[in-house]
Amino acid sequence: MNQAGTEAILSQAVEAMGRRDGAAARRLLGSLAPEAINPGNLFLLAQACRMEGDEAAEASAIDRLLRAQPLHLGALLMKGAALARTGDEDGAMAPYQAAVSIAQQVRQRGENLPPMLAAEVDRAAQWVGRHIAERAARIDEALARSGFGPGSRSQRIDEALGILRGDLPIQLQEPTSFYFPGLPQRSFYEREEFEWASALEANTPAIKTELEAMLAAQAEQFEPYVAADADRSSGTAPNAHLAGSTSWSAYHLLKGGEPVEGHAEQFPATLAALQGAPLTRIAGRAPMALFSLLKPGAHIRPHHGLFNFRLICHLPLIVPPGCALRVGNQERQWREGELLIFDDSMEHEARNQSDRQRIILLFEIWRPEISEADREALTVLLEAANITAED
Repeated sequence: MNQAGTEAILSQAVEAMGRRDGAAARRLLGSLAPEAINPGNLFLLAQACRMEGDEAAEASAIDRLLRAQPLHLGALLMKGAALARTGDEDGAMAPYQAAVSIAQQVRQRGENLPPMLAAEVDRAAQWVGRHIAERAARIDEALARSGFGPGSRSQRIDEALGILRGDLPIQLQEPTSFYFPGLPQRSFYEREEFEWASALEANTPAIKTELEAMLAAQAEQFEPYVAADADRSSGTAPNAHLAGSTSWSAYHLLKGGEPVEGHAEQFPATLAALQGAPLTRIAGRAPMALFSLLKPGAHIRPHHGLFNFRLICHLPLIVPPGCALRVGNQERQWREGELLIFDDSMEHEARNQSDRQRIILLFEIWRPEISEADREALTVLLEAANITAED
């Protein structure tokens, strides 16, 4: 069939659709040569099948279309509507949500959807909202009936519910330099999980005494955490606003795997306390330990750390009210002398909304799930790859 013949058939099919004659449109579209079938023709065929009430044929045409063009907005809307009509509301969620997301992207680019299509998208968005609310109510009722109402269930169940409702994003490890597979996706670890933690926490008074002595003598020796000439100080980096700023600053004790001359000597109790922790040791790069200072009003914007094979530990030493750390979907407050241990390869941010400075002791440890053999292999790998272990 030549191009003119194909166009004539399509024109007649469109006219049949205008007369609400789905049967005629299907016959015409069915007469097209296989090579003339494309997403646009399949969309017409699906509409003709719906007009006839042939749900199986409609579904077949839509699925063929989506295999060829997975982001076809009209087909996604039709698939969602078809599934909803059959009572498969959970199944309808995926195509409807995909359609709404695509339409949002179009609108964010400043483009307009055709009025009829825009109306269908709005209806789909309302349907999704209603379904999410109804499902959430059903789940809440079932949980409460089974003794898992608010306050009687774990934080992870609450987070899962938030993600299901669309209130929270899925938070996953996204290290910027190196990814080690197979590790659990956990924002925070509890201090009680580590045998060495209580002994280190018991040294808080001695560590704080050393810190206060240093502050009284040479507080100005804190340096910007994000150096003015660092790669991450480029305008697109999450914390470019802190480049060269002492709003977020550091006083290093261990850097590049070695004690910092002129600093480490003042902190014998601090360094002795750290020896009980499973610090990462990578020649020329780790361990690292520093005091991190956050000035009043400072905000460390959401970002990801370098690696996921380590955990970051904070021992709070000077913590006024109004200071908080968010990792993934969880937010916690620092409490003096109580370790906060977290995976910094997950999105995290920190704020000091008080009128005083916040100072914590920061160091890194191996993830407890990593075997001794893998720790040795990772050490060799990272030394050979020349990947920095300091963030």
